[in-house]
Amino acid sequence: MALSPLYKAIYEVVCCIPRGKVTTYGAIARYLGLSSARVVGWALNALKDSSTLYKVPAHRVVNRHGFLTGKHAFPTPTMMEELLKSEGVPVKDGKIQNFECYFWDPHSLRTKKEMIK
Repeated sequence: MALSPLYKAIYEVVCCIPRGKVTTYGAIARYLGLSSARVVGWALNALKDSSTLYKVPAHRVVNRHGFLTGKHAFPTPTMMEELLKSEGVPVKDGKIQNFECYFWDPHSLRTKKEMIK
């Protein structure tokens, strides 16, 4: 799969999300200076037809309220939830419980690379 520089930058940020933490489409967009969170969703959705899905922890990206809105992009409807739970992230009714305790802000990265060239 040939990656655009934008999608590559998005995937690089997603790969930085620590195990047991989640972030939002919007947080990634803000970190990269994008005007819309939707492009982050489009980039992650593009993984569903690729073996790259298993190298990019897309299950750690949720909407701003903690809902697992990207679950449709996984091979099974429950896979995203199962992956999160296996990392110790509590999920109930398709939503991260105590979301603020599990939220990871991309701005916590020590250095901000020039990811989009």
